[in-house]
Amino acid sequence: MVSAPELKNYLDKSVVVELNGGRSVSGVLRGYDVFMNVTLAEALEHSKKDKLSLGTVVIRGNSILSVEATA
Repeated sequence: MVSAPELKNYLDKSVVVELNGGRSVSGVLRGYDVFMNVTLAEALEHSKKDKLSLGTVVIRGNSILSVEATA
């Protein structure tokens, strides 16, 4: 898992955010804060069967397990 200062390198890039409860959301990282709350644009929630378009979302840092850059 990356720390908040390292997220600077991911701004305006596509990322996948793994959440507790086995969920994941992908999108373009638009912002973050010291609590690891993140804002994603063009977000998609991934489930085992479907992808759900969410638009722009804010994800609370305490529900984030990891943030990974995507190609």
